[in-house]
Amino acid sequence: MSAPPVPPPRPRTRLDESTYDRRRLRQWLAGEARADGVSRRRLLTLLAAAGAATVLPAPGPARAADAPIVKPLPPEWFIQRGTNAETRWEALRGTGHHTPNERFFVRNHTTTPVLDAHDWRLRLWGSGLRGAPGEDRPVEFGYDDLRALPAVTRTAFVECAGNGRSHYTTQQDETVTGTAWTLGAIGVARWRGVRLADVLRRAGLSPYAVDVQPRGLDAEYVSGGENLGRVRRPLPLAKALDDVLLAYEMNGEPLPHDHGYPVRVLVPSWVGISSIKWVGDIEVSAQPLFSPWNTTFYRLFGPGHPEEGSAPLTRQTLKSAFELANGATFTTGEGRVLHGRSWSGAGAIARVDVSTDGGTSWRRARLHDRPHADTWTRWSVTWKPDTPGATHLLARATDTAGRRQPDVAVPNTQGYLFDAVVRHPVTVT
Repeated sequence: MSAPPVPPPRPRTRLDESTYDRRRLRQWLAGEARADGVSRRRLLTLLAAAGAATVLPAPGPARAADAPIVKPLPPEWFIQRGTNAETRWEALRGTGHHTPNERFFVRNHTTTPVLDAHDWRLRLWGSGLRGAPGEDRPVEFGYDDLRALPAVTRTAFVECAGNGRSHYTTQQDETVTGTAWTLGAIGVARWRGVRLADVLRRAGLSPYAVDVQPRGLDAEYVSGGENLGRVRRPLPLAKALDDVLLAYEMNGEPLPHDHGYPVRVLVPSWVGISSIKWVGDIEVSAQPLFSPWNTTFYRLFGPGHPEEGSAPLTRQTLKSAFELANGATFTTGEGRVLHGRSWSGAGAIARVDVSTDGGTSWRRARLHDRPHADTWTRWSVTWKPDTPGATHLLARATDTAGRRQPDVAVPNTQGYLFDAVVRHPVTVT
């Protein structure tokens, strides 16, 4: 690795995520999307996709796995969904706060690449690095280079933005597109790696940098007949310098292949697409960056949202789930303890209320973890059913930002950010 000395830290800029994204979109739409007969949304997609052909080639050879997912997927732990695997909530009962690697959900756009850490390189490049004007000055780090830097360990969840998507249809009778996740597209792990801020500064961060865009080494993604290139999504510099990690360990072990080996990005509390797996290069730009994953995908479209769509999604929403199979059976008069977990992208969980009669009455659950941001809180409540028949269990969380799960989620065409209370069906005999 050849890199300049670390410059003095820049003053941290307060990050207003919504303002940042809206400002960038306004600039782009005003200056670039004025073609007759082409919608602004469509032009964004075409330009972002075309940009995939102009960036530096991603380094590092990869061998495609024999199947889309490398690790075993026993049906008692997972629901297979094409190139993805959803964790069954009943498989998390008794596993502790951290999701075991072998039970962690998998979200792949294509197929898990099998990479060799000795051949892997991380290339940083772009107009946001120091150098002569117009000069492309990439800097490379090897796997051992990263591991030689000061390490940080952080517990955080990774959650797909579409987690809970199926409930738009099953509970609200809304038609949405995308993988029909229930609530198992989330996992919490203890991640170890280096701060992205340290790597950016060692690469020679320019004072004019505004956006940082990691890109994965998985295969190029084709959607609707268009090659959109490798998965990539920009982050505002303020977020990249705040709490983002380049992680190389997961729960005390090297990252499994399906979870980003040898190195992935971890963006705590943001939608999972921000935490790019198998990262191979990072563009650091003095101009706003755009890709299909922050223009066409991972924004909110539909009647309840702006005509041109929302700002790109950043923080996750608020959810709760029971550690229980759908349709579980209980016996009248037999006492049970119900367990579950709640989490929020806006802060820690402040309280959880549970209903065992379909929402007629509510009781406060006992919290089993000291509430922390970026992770979930486990909880429990006792129940002794006295009436046979079908019913629903409900859990409703409130976070430290004052948000509470609503009865109905505002729909969007791609089914992101479902946050309503989920009706968990059970039967009492």
